[in-house]
Order: sequence, then structure tokens, then C-alpha cells
Amino acid sequence: MRPSTAEANLGFGLTTAHIFYRMPDHLELLQEYIWQRYDTFPEFPVLGRFLDFWQKEIEGPIHSVTVAHYRLIKPAEIHEMRRSH
Repeated sequence: MRPSTAEANLGFGLTTAHIFYRMPDHLELLQEYIWQRYDTFPEFPVLGRFLDFWQKEIEGPIHSVTVAHYRLIKPAEIHEMRRSH
């Protein structure tokens, strides 16, 4: 679900988490999972709830998480434009 313009102005952006976790029956093996949702930087409350859910409900313990975030609305870039007459 794409956030509204108002949400985008509040810092919502596309957040991707690359999660490495251990296989429950073979803890020496790592598996990976890619998670992607719209979330806010820098708190990432949606990702935080997902990771809390994972730790409570999923048997594979998390090894590491790498997060990337791309804001939907950024400050405007202003360039000086000169014209010759």
C-alpha cells in the first residue's frame, strides 16, 4: 500500500530490510529474507513491529539485519539558470 502525500511529507519512504537468520534445525546455516514496506526514517516503527513479531513467533533466530530507506519526497533542488540575451 502506497502512503498518501501527507504521509510521504512526514518521511515515509520505501524501506527494505535484508534479514539473515539461522535455520531452526541447523543453527550453523544462514538463510536470508527480504522484507519491503513503506516506513518512516529513522524510527522504522513498521519494521520494528515486524522484527518483534519474528522474535516471538518464528523459530529461526535473527543473525543480522541491514536496512535501506528511500524517501518518496525530498527537498527540492534549486539550480541557477542564466540566459544570454
